[in-house]
Amino acid sequence: MVSTLSHIREIERVGMGAVSPRDAPVIQSWLRCLNDYKLDPAVAQEAYIVPELKLREHREQAEELIRIGRSGLEALFNQVAGQNYVLLLSDARGVTVDFMGDPTFDNQLRKAGLYLGSEWSENRAGTCAVGACMVSGEPVIIHQDDHFDTSHIGLTCTAAPVFDTLGSLTAVLDISQLRSPTVKTSQQLALHLVASTARRIELANLITRTRNDWVLRLARSPEFLDVDPDAAIALDGSGRITGLTHGGFGALARSMNLAGLSTRDFLGQPISQVFDIDVDDLPRFMRGRSNGERLLQARNGLVLFASAVAPAVNLRSAVPAQPRLPRALRDLSNGDAAMERVQARAAKLAARDIPILIQGETGSGKEFLARAIHDGCGGSGAFVAVNCAAIPEHLIESELFGYAPGAFTGASQKGKRGLIEEASGGALFLDEIGDMPLALQGRLLRVLSENEVQPVGALKARAVRLRVLSASHRDLAELVREGRFRQDLYYRLNAATLSLPALRQRQDLGWLVDQLLARIEKENGASYRLDRAARAVLLAHDWPGNLRELSNALRVAAALSEGGVIGTDSLPDHLFAEPAAARPGDEDALRQALTDCGNNVSALARKLGVNRSTIHRRLKRLN
Repeated sequence: MVSTLSHIREIERVGMGAVSPRDAPVIQSWLRCLNDYKLDPAVAQEAYIVPELKLREHREQAEELIRIGRSGLEALFNQVAGQNYVLLLSDARGVTVDFMGDPTFDNQLRKAGLYLGSEWSENRAGTCAVGACMVSGEPVIIHQDDHFDTSHIGLTCTAAPVFDTLGSLTAVLDISQLRSPTVKTSQQLALHLVASTARRIELANLITRTRNDWVLRLARSPEFLDVDPDAAIALDGSGRITGLTHGGFGALARSMNLAGLSTRDFLGQPISQVFDIDVDDLPRFMRGRSNGERLLQARNGLVLFASAVAPAVNLRSAVPAQPRLPRALRDLSNGDAAMERVQARAAKLAARDIPILIQGETGSGKEFLARAIHDGCGGSGAFVAVNCAAIPEHLIESELFGYAPGAFTGASQKGKRGLIEEASGGALFLDEIGDMPLALQGRLLRVLSENEVQPVGALKARAVRLRVLSASHRDLAELVREGRFRQDLYYRLNAATLSLPALRQRQDLGWLVDQLLARIEKENGASYRLDRAARAVLLAHDWPGNLRELSNALRVAAALSEGGVIGTDSLPDHLFAEPAAARPGDEDALRQALTDCGNNVSALARKLGVNRSTIHRRLKRLN
């Protein structure tokens, strides 16, 4: 066992930049403890057990997680019986909400923090398996003097993350011992067991939460396909991905050369974008078929075994009524499956004071959704929208934060309230947040952390209380990696993410055309009617500019219409000029191209570089 003094000195040397032979996750955690949490390795902290009332709150909130995970914990505990291991299931805040261990050692386990109610968040306990796993989202071994706090250096702890179906960390599963062999490699089997159990808990959670969806189980070999697959995907009736076992699917994605994508990026995508199948192909992967018939090919050529489970729909029992969405959110779509998922999630989040990041292509309606969230939760106060890309860089500071009287040359002698202060008591919507100058991101972070804003040139800060909604068409995580967006601000804004589908992917395009046209009629005090040919052109277009492009096209068409009738001659010219890569030619050419691809619409779409929905629209139009 290493001495306390030598352990403290090693951590201090690492903090000063010395090279250490320890694993990278350990070094990274030590540096977070020193630099971010300001922990002192010389000050030992006893394990912290939350008060009974607080523990009850954590367990109530994790009730379903505990129920789903219990069988996995019991199976794992039976596997390691007699080896003095303790199992901890911690919630996303690091508090142990379920526990299995030898009651003979209760007093020792409680003192060491290997007990129900112990909190192992990194900022409280220092480097530990649960805390490091919460930060990294990866399985980790923190063995003996890997621990930051000297009171924990006798322990060996191994943990794996458990993600929910949408990719958020929901729990950490930990397997620990009070005493163990000195060699860290002695815990490799524990790492394998805890990661496998976490994967099974994710699968059980996916099956529980997606009873009305297809579930596609995936494995590299057929032996355990139906009982212990490598990963699983939930699919709605249109074949779009609604959920994943994120730990297992992430490993498969790396095998498919998709390592640059987050598992969240697959949500809402058609299954045909990942594998060479459509939703209509799923029945042939159900049980009863031979393994040779249940082979699935990924887009990169990787072959996997697949097992499909049909939705568990009981036709004899009435379908429970879905909770009614607030009017503001309900009016955003009409029967599009991807949008309905966004609306349902937004309705749940709207009632909580949680920062929301809205992702989507330019013009896809991010501000409409943000405004609907504010209105839908009965939000009082103003909704203040700020386009960070539209305000000149030299003005954005004074526009956001305001300024004191005479703060700079040309400033008003009365000063000016900034947009952040204008939004106090309501909601601040920061559109295209990825374009905010790096220097101002730190000031915005302070506003969000301290709930106060200091105008330019002012000596005192002013208190503000507001909800922050932000949006971007750019990949903020990539900007963080490039050093162009602050990581701490990214995590502050990205408590929850809503991803809007592009207009070309939506199933309610006809309804949207009618809604936007009705809005133009109200603005112009006139009545318009689309003839059949003009509507067909609108429905066949891919709309790279999304709702904004559609709205502009309808405004032009209304202005050019004769007697309120919008025909093809009223539509903008660009709607008739398709890109060369997407132009299949006349009807015969399209049908021949489809025949050449074995009548596989997915294969033809990939060959032409367009979506399957585009091919279907063109076939329908030609017919």
